[in-house]
Amino acid sequence: MSDDKSFYTTFFYIMGGLAIGCVILIILASNLTSEVAEYKPEEVVVGNIRPVGNVRVAGESEPEPAAPMAVAAVDTAPAEPRSGEMIYNSKCMSCHTTGAAGAPKLGDAAAWAPRVAAGKDSLMANAINGLNAMPPKGLCMDCSDDELWAAIDYIVLNSQ
Repeated sequence: MSDDKSFYTTFFYIMGGLAIGCVILIILASNLTSEVAEYKPEEVVVGNIRPVGNVRVAGESEPEPAAPMAVAAVDTAPAEPRSGEMIYNSKCMSCHTTGAAGAPKLGDAAAWAPRVAAGKDSLMANAINGLNAMPPKGLCMDCSDDELWAAIDYIVLNSQ
């Protein structure tokens, strides 16, 4: 009987401690989140579909000023052309250094020989359109054709 009493006493102490801990956590959580603004999905939707601009017709009253856009468009085109080595190091290297998904490695003359023999126009078409696992433009969507040509020249030069 003594063992049962000691078990129940220990059990109730543990359960009481857990209950007190839960109450403390609930109070702490409510205090930490009391200053968080209420989420209003209707306002988010209305903000997303509001007109970008207003039309003003001469001779009519002034339109209400439009609210400024939250995110301005960013021009992602580089200021000046990047070198073939820069394009290779930033976009092509991840696959053409490791040979990922069957990509011919930079410097592997045997792997590049049939591709080079097909001509640089063929290499450019493959670079632009993608080939096998290689996505179009090798995911360098901001690369100009001149930059792609420079990258091809860099790869061919370093793979002979």
